[in-house]
Amino acid sequence: MLFKNITILDENLEIRENCYVGIKDSLIDYIGSEEPQADYGEVYDGKGRLLMPGFVNGHAHTPMTLLRGYGENLKLDQWLNERIFPFEAKLTGEDVYYSTLLGIAESLRYGIVSTTDMYYFCNDMANAFKESGAKANIGRALTCFEVKAIEELESFQEAKALYKDWHGAADGRILVDMSLHAEYTSNARLVKELADYTKDLGARMHVHCSETLNEVEGCKARHKGRTPVEYFAEQGLLNQPATLAHCVWLEGDDFNILKEKGATVATCPVSNLKLSSGICNVPKLLEKGVNVMIGTDSVSSNNSLNFIEEMKFFALLNKERREDPTLITPKETLYAATAAGAAAQGRSDCGKLAVGYKADLIVLDITGPNMYPVHDLLNNIVYSASGSDVVMTMADGKVLYKDGEYLTIDIEKVKYEVERSKVRILNELNA
Repeated sequence: MLFKNITILDENLEIRENCYVGIKDSLIDYIGSEEPQADYGEVYDGKGRLLMPGFVNGHAHTPMTLLRGYGENLKLDQWLNERIFPFEAKLTGEDVYYSTLLGIAESLRYGIVSTTDMYYFCNDMANAFKESGAKANIGRALTCFEVKAIEELESFQEAKALYKDWHGAADGRILVDMSLHAEYTSNARLVKELADYTKDLGARMHVHCSETLNEVEGCKARHKGRTPVEYFAEQGLLNQPATLAHCVWLEGDDFNILKEKGATVATCPVSNLKLSSGICNVPKLLEKGVNVMIGTDSVSSNNSLNFIEEMKFFALLNKERREDPTLITPKETLYAATAAGAAAQGRSDCGKLAVGYKADLIVLDITGPNMYPVHDLLNNIVYSASGSDVVMTMADGKVLYKDGEYLTIDIEKVKYEVERSKVRILNELNA
């Protein structure tokens, strides 16, 4: 495909107008102001459009689309124990497959090309991502409330098999991370053994961390005053590339440890607000040089995968918290939404609109009244744009969503199957 006369957000997150961008196979092959001589096939007229890197969702539980709106206006412990856990206990692999496809469709609609995901029934999730053409780093989250060897855990055997069967699958679109659910759903033996296994395997780590004040205080009580970050570092969990989701209640030396270990924080602003968990101190993380990416968490605690909305919350929250409107620039926001996420996923050839990089791209309609006038288009993207402005999403050079059509997903069948699953599970819960 050749995009012509299109505005682009280039590899330096600068705006360039009236460009040509040629896509060859899965890669960006040409960027320039002159029309290329090569034949790239279909020509896309970019007048009134912006071409930019697709978004990377830093932390999600995609199959939880099935629980959208199910546990509203509850405190976190009530939400989990009275609503989420009983519902999830009724899930089947087929439920997870179709609810994952529904989440992928919503992601593509809002410009998300790749997702760092944590759940179970991961084979069914992987199949959904494979068939859709989207990208994912999938982790089978481990929990253990007894002190036992990691090899005895069924969930660990599932994680091992998942890595063997799926890591690098679908031409590298699907990667597999190791995953610990959290400090409070595990014990020191599991954490240490999982850390050692992950490092020996050369895999990446994905874990919930310091999401609530109660979690942090409970960890300190259980582990001689250590915060979750200090505890994970002591157990070796951060000795491999790690994504720590939430990190709302960081304190003391946590920031230095994250920087020293090269860890990534996946902040989930909307979910953290909805569950009253708090606000991640992104400015301090950035000051320390920690890689920060943006996540949605699940739609059961966020209610949508509208990533442009998520970017706006990311950019705004710390301005109010720190009473400083200069914090978190549009360029920092766009970096967190794209290149920072690709780096955290270990996708060194993704996340930028640059020659030789994967063609993971989205097109925004910038002709709407919400996008006028233009003093600085970066400001408009972060503060004025809407998720509905996304008109095309492609991954590895393949168009997956365009102008309301899902080109790899039978959306009507998916909606039918998800509704059927919902009704069945609610009937079982009420029986």
